[in-house]
Amino acid sequence: MSDNEYLSVSALTAYLKRKFDQDPYLGRVYLTGELSNFRLRPGHQYFSLKDDHAKISAVVFKAAFAKLKFTPEEGMKVMVCGRVTMYPASGQYQIVIERMEPDGVGAFYQAYEQLKAKLEKEGLFQKNQRPLPQFPRRVAVITSPSGAVIHDIMTTVARRYPILQLTLFPAQVQGDTAADSLVMQIQRVTAMGNFDALIIGRGGGSIEDLWPFNEERVARALAETPMPVVSSVGHETDTTIVDFVADHRAATPTAAAELVTPITLVDALNGIAQYRSRLGVAMQTRLAGLQERVARVGHSVVLTQPGRLYEQQSQTVDRLKMRLQQAMQTQVQTLEHRLSLCAAGLTPRRLQLRLVASQQAVSSAHQRLLHATTTTIAQRRQRFAAAAEGLDHLSPLKILGRGYTYVTDDAGKMLKREADYHSGHEAIVHTMDGTVPVRILERKQENG
Repeated sequence: MSDNEYLSVSALTAYLKRKFDQDPYLGRVYLTGELSNFRLRPGHQYFSLKDDHAKISAVVFKAAFAKLKFTPEEGMKVMVCGRVTMYPASGQYQIVIERMEPDGVGAFYQAYEQLKAKLEKEGLFQKNQRPLPQFPRRVAVITSPSGAVIHDIMTTVARRYPILQLTLFPAQVQGDTAADSLVMQIQRVTAMGNFDALIIGRGGGSIEDLWPFNEERVARALAETPMPVVSSVGHETDTTIVDFVADHRAATPTAAAELVTPITLVDALNGIAQYRSRLGVAMQTRLAGLQERVARVGHSVVLTQPGRLYEQQSQTVDRLKMRLQQAMQTQVQTLEHRLSLCAAGLTPRRLQLRLVASQQAVSSAHQRLLHATTTTIAQRRQRFAAAAEGLDHLSPLKILGRGYTYVTDDAGKMLKREADYHSGHEAIVHTMDGTVPVRILERKQENG
């Protein structure tokens, strides 16, 4: 066999790919299986579909994945629709998925449950629990301008609270662009901010019809509104993500209008009349009580006999005046007695006696001082003589007088050891009555 009869791998792979692409049965294939090796990627999604006996590679391109109403998860059983082809680089065949939904559960319902669990975990459902005002002035309404919702709300408000101002923010409530329309109108209401409440709603329908109210961006925009939100989406049995995010949920548009008008105008006016009547009665009662107090005060002793107010005070003043006079007299008598005693002590005779006594005391003190001085000097002299005698016993001259001498060098340093003497040097021998210069001829150390 010649070399021309051999195919390259690329040629064979290209041939097989054309077979896959041109096969009419592989152009649209419906499969069911379990997601395997799924990991959420920012762009295209690559994973496998498998059952108990086989596995096939799968890819969902970014544009198709963005249209899914739910988030695929590992191990989830799904139903897919796509085309089977071959990827030349690896030589593996794969299915390019165009649509996918959970097997056994609708895609919309699966996406609804996933978003509900996510927002509930974030605490978005408990973020706003604001009460509605009792007497609202302006209320915003986001709904279709041609639906029955706005008509029911206007009719109910006109009947219950006609002075309430309703402002309609028309929005699409169904279709692919409805979510963007709702978000835009919610942002307009938030930017204006001068509303007492917001009603958002539409009539009933299938889950597909109500889906714009299950979009995450709509829920997050609604959670940021500064005023309380009333949701009225679908029938009483329908529940959307918006219902969980809103502060209040109404089963019908009429119920929503009743929530934002908790009291009718007639009831409010009747209440005002009742309060006015109660206020009048209370004022009359209060006025009668004050008048009675004025009359009672007018007949009191304070106003009829004002002199009695200071009678007791006058008596108190008189009593204090008498006590003051008595205290002053007692003080004067005491001072006069002390003065007489001092005057008696200043007579010439008494002064002469005190002078003589003082002179005798000075003379006695002088004698005691002289005696003490003489005694102290004698004691100090004895102590000094004893100290001098002891010092004399310790004097080096005493020792020299007994025949001892000591030797120093020229500098006056005492030579105590044999090592301090150096042959040929001069030294000075100190005796009791003088010094003798000597020259050292040699030194000799005694053996110990």
